[in-house]
Amino acid sequence: MPQGRSAVVERSTVETKISVSWNLDGSGVQAISTGLPFFDHMLAQLAKHSRTDLTVAVEGDLAVDAHHSVEDAGIVLGQALSGALGGKVGIRRFASLSLPLDEALVSVAMDLSGRPYLHFSAELGDTSPLGSPGFDPQLAEEFFRAFVTAAGISVHIDVIRGRNSHHIVEAVFKCFARCLNDAITIEGDSVPSTKGVL
Repeated sequence: MPQGRSAVVERSTVETKISVSWNLDGSGVQAISTGLPFFDHMLAQLAKHSRTDLTVAVEGDLAVDAHHSVEDAGIVLGQALSGALGGKVGIRRFASLSLPLDEALVSVAMDLSGRPYLHFSAELGDTSPLGSPGFDPQLAEEFFRAFVTAAGISVHIDVIRGRNSHHIVEAVFKCFARCLNDAITIEGDSVPSTKGVL
């Protein structure tokens, strides 16, 4: 198995200051602090269910809104994933899964392709902010768009059904995490592409 599948990325702008450390060959250990308790909970789900070790620290202009913090965290996490994957030698590459959380059912399909694309289809009946300070459920799409663009991966997320926005968003993060765990699994010794690169 390739050693050192980890990365540390820092990014500082006028709006946010973000630091991410990501070890893909971990066990689900996490230390998350974004100033948004619900978002912390979602990123903890990402680490736990992908069985990766993740540290995220975000200082953002939450007095403006949560958008900058969530989107910029997605950018930095995507960069960290890309860095940790390196040349992608031996990875499984593809993954797909459907996952329930109570009344919510979510489907995610993923390709660690080197080509960024996000399809995100979700009907959120209630978009009231979750937690305090509030996390607008619609920010989930903004997070994943930033993430897949920075990581250079292709992801299709479909919410098949659901009524409770908390359940829907959490199911999305858990399903994404399980797919990520599957896709980054080492199962060979070459790059899984006829091109020889990803």
